[in-house]
Amino acid sequence: MNLVWWLLACGSASGLPLSTLQIDGQPLPVEVADTDAARSLGLMNRDALPADAGMLFVYDNDRIREFWMKDTRIPLSIAFVDNTGKIVKIADMQPFDTTHTSSVFPARYAIEVNQGWFGAHGVDKGDRVSGLPGQSPP
Repeated sequence: MNLVWWLLACGSASGLPLSTLQIDGQPLPVEVADTDAARSLGLMNRDALPADAGMLFVYDNDRIREFWMKDTRIPLSIAFVDNTGKIVKIADMQPFDTTHTSSVFPARYAIEVNQGWFGAHGVDKGDRVSGLPGQSPP
């Protein structure tokens, strides 16, 4: 199944809006989790995520964020992003791990992708993300 159809199916099945981010010039289609319920569920209980897709977690404020992988079956990488779109931390997370992964620095957004996506696309801490809802100018 191609990526567009998968995202349309997931977006309509999950009820989440869809968007496309640009991360250091790389397009990344994402499901947007911008409510407490959507952020709490995240990618839990899913068996797969397309190779070039992800989930964007959107918050109303900047603060240190923590994520865990309880009930998440897919190995993921996470990028924590501040309100200007700068990546402040990237970390790998393992399936079903209840250890909290912290942003260390204040973040307004988090982006989850298949583990290794950021490295494979040359994306690193300090790189910029555009297309974020409510993004402040750098």
